Amino acid sequence: MLLTGIDLVEIPRIENSLKRESFLKRVMGREELEEYRLSGSKAQRVAACFAAKEAFGKSLGTGLNAFSLTEVQLLHEDSGKPYFFLTGKAKKLIEKNKIELSVSITHTDKYAAAVVVGYSPNERLCLK
Repeated sequence: MLLTGIDLVEIPRIENSLKRESFLKRVMGREELEEYRLSGSKAQRVAACFAAKEAFGKSLGTGLNAFSLTEVQLLHEDSGKPYFFLTGKAKKLIEKNKIELSVSITHTDKYAAAVVVGYSPNERLCLK
């Protein structure tokens, strides 16, 4: 079974949300926060992370209701390649269904986008 999800986020909306300190704690996990603090393009990075989380939920068909945003962290290899670091309910959903994931992100000055592709050998997924 092939799973796909896509999302687009307006960066100015994220810039506005970043004015509230509680926003980062609500949407980003510990490792993401570390990368965020070291990055130069702060709003773009947060927007890409948020888009990736939305795309992740869409690919599973659950939306954001089946897991906490902080359980789906978008991190980067040294080469810059993005990947998901999952914990909690998000990790259990993926492990239970033996899903392999790939994520791609991009951004401009105004928008950040993410695409998630997943594959599961299971014919029937139990994502609830």
